[in-house]
Formats: sequence, structure tokens, C-alpha cells
Amino acid sequence: MTILHAIVLGLVQGITEFLPISSTAHLRLVPALLGWPDGGAAFAAVIQLGTLMAVIGFFLRDLLRMLAAAAKPETRRSLDARMLLYIVVGTVPIGIVGILAKHAIEGPLRSILVIATSLIVVGILMAIVEKTARHERLFESFTLSDALVVGMAQALALVPGTSRSGITLIAAMILGFRRDASARFSFLLSIPAVAAAGVYELPKLMHDREVGTSALITGLVVAAVSGYLAVGWLLRFLRTQTTYGFVVYRIVLGLFLIATVIGGAVR
Repeated sequence: MTILHAIVLGLVQGITEFLPISSTAHLRLVPALLGWPDGGAAFAAVIQLGTLMAVIGFFLRDLLRMLAAAAKPETRRSLDARMLLYIVVGTVPIGIVGILAKHAIEGPLRSILVIATSLIVVGILMAIVEKTARHERLFESFTLSDALVVGMAQALALVPGTSRSGITLIAAMILGFRRDASARFSFLLSIPAVAAAGVYELPKLMHDREVGTSALITGLVVAAVSGYLAVGWLLRFLRTQTTYGFVVYRIVLGLFLIATVIGGAVR
């Protein structure tokens, strides 16, 4: 992998990890469309460490406040302490499914047709939820049961094309949360899952001769910077705008990919 490849894929990862359009799908699709070799599931998992740094950096004050509240007996019932618990509980489903479905995730589920189908199906679901959801509940009203529901939805993101941020955004909106509150919890919930996947795959990738250390570091830095910018932009965007633009993008991209497979341009 060249430095140019790493820059492009890092930028793709940073932007698409937090927008509800599937980073895994784009990391699979961009190389295919440009005629580059697929970086593989391991590279996709490790490059997410760049966006992990982005989301930790963006929410650092919140995270430190949560940890401080959880450490003190007198504040363990506070929202900050409870939110830390919700993030942990919400991460359990994706951990279980990730272990059980590891081989499918790294193999058959990375096909272009699976990605295209996921893009379209989740896009249609997002449109339905955008139209029917109440969009009333604030971030402060999250409960343990809400966190578990959103966490179970996050497990579906292991199917490429689904989008972790997209499916958790949908789940939170179904529960009645505002778009920006849904995105905020989605970002916080991503931290343990992304960290675990990246750390688990890092040793394997470090021994991959096709992905050098320089390229990997470059990709991580680019993903971190672009991811930080994407988080801030999406939170501001969802305070006043709907998700319909992402719906259209997902469906159009999904149909395009199906056409390229049928035409033999991409496999």
C-alpha cells in the first residue's frame, strides 16, 4: 500500500465513519472502483483507530466527566455516571455478535452485492423513521433500556453497507430522540467497539507486508483529522436538518453498485 492509498483511504474512513453512509462499505468500494487491492477487514478495523482518536478528542471533556462521576460514590447516580454505564451495556451486543460471526464478516459479507443491498435497505428504513419518528427526546433522557436497544442495533453494523452510525441513529430516532441527540449517543457508543476491533486486528496488520508502517500511520492521522471535522459538522447539521440527503445518497450508491456488478465493472 502506497502513501497515496493510505491518504485516500484515511480520508474516506474519517468522513464516512460518522456520516450514516457506511465507512466499511466505502473502504471496500473505493479501492474496487479505483482498481486498487482491497485492504481487507483487518485494515478497515485498524484504520478506525484514527476515527477513535477523533471521537475521543471531540468528547474528551464529556468522557473525563463521566469517569470522574463514576469514581465518586456521591455522584454515581448522576447522568454522567449513568451514561458511562449505558455505553458499556450498549457495547455488549456487538461484542458477542462480532465474535460469533467473525469469519462471515471478514469473508462473504464483504461482497459488493451485500454492501449494495445494505445501503439500499437501511436507506429506505432511514427514510421511514425520519418521516414517522417524534424527534422530541433530549440526550439527557437516555435510559439503560434505550442504550441496550441502540446497542443491539449497533451489532447489525457488522454487515458492510449498514453503517454503524446510520443504524444506531435510526434506532435512537425510533425511540423518539432528536436527531442530534441520537448522533451524540451513537458517537459515544462507538468508542469501546471501535477500540476493541482495532486493537484486536492491529497485530495481524502489522505483519502484513502489503501494508507498511508508514502507510498505516499516515492513514490513521488523516482519518483522525477528517473524522474530528466530520463529527462536529454532523452534530451541527442534524440540529436543523433531516437525514433525507443521506437516504438519497445511500439508495443511489446502492443502485449504482448493483449496476456495476451486473455490468462486470466491479466484483
